Amino acid sequence: MGAYKVMVTIENRQGISDPEGETILKDLVLMEGNSPVTEIRCSKGLRFTLSADGPGEATEEVRRICDDLRIYNPLVSRITVSIQ
Repeated sequence: MGAYKVMVTIENRQGISDPEGETILKDLVLMEGNSPVTEIRCSKGLRFTLSADGPGEATEEVRRICDDLRIYNPLVSRITVSIQ
């Protein structure tokens, strides 16, 4: 059994508004003349450290924890789980 660091990124699904990202784009990025930028989406990151028999098991365990504990709302958000 090894120790694994697993990163979970939670972000709004496409089509769901992201007021924080829109504000950063409009009020900070575009005002500074960075016109090639067309979209900014904000997300939240969670870092887990856990023991597992392999990277696949670590990923599945973290995904299960996020789903069971309702760490995110699957109707408006999606998660990406990756080994660090």
